[in-house]
Amino acid sequence: MVEDQEHYLSFQEASQLVAAIQEEENVHQQNRRILTVYNHDERELCWFDFEELIQTIGPGPKEEQQAAVQNYILHHIPVWAVEI
Repeated sequence: MVEDQEHYLSFQEASQLVAAIQEEENVHQQNRRILTVYNHDERELCWFDFEELIQTIGPGPKEEQQAAVQNYILHHIPVWAVEI
């Protein structure tokens, strides 16, 4: 996740675009989880590596981590995701 080379949607735009964030098994690496982001048409917009994201947001109670993960993702939806 190289942040300085990406352009992201605003939080408001991302909130309107994103319908679900689903934790899934990485099909390319066994025993590796990803968080797949879907729009309202159930199309995959992008994904985030679960372990990298947890390291980025840091430790905490499960409820707080869930909110932090969602908040982080909604602030990091690439602008190209609108075209999907």
